[in-house]
Amino acid sequence: MEKDWKKIFSSNTPFEAEIVKGMLADNGIVAVLLNRQSSSYNITLPGLVELYVHESDEAAAKDLVHNHNNLPTGDPLGDPDNN
Repeated sequence: MEKDWKKIFSSNTPFEAEIVKGMLADNGIVAVLLNRQSSSYNITLPGLVELYVHESDEAAAKDLVHNHNNLPTGDPLGDPDNN
């Protein structure tokens, strides 16, 4: 990885890293995904998928990731049985 890039997120699930990367892109932040997982060793040595951003975007990216991680889960419209 070139200098001036900072790791701001890591996950053991690639789709989660892709979602966060897309959220950053929607907010004008370029992120690079680095997949350190190895399919050969996925069970015993799962590795991580890491997201890097340029250091000039680091603070904004960390704020967005922090807000993303604090979102409530479940149906945003409430209980599906209460239509």
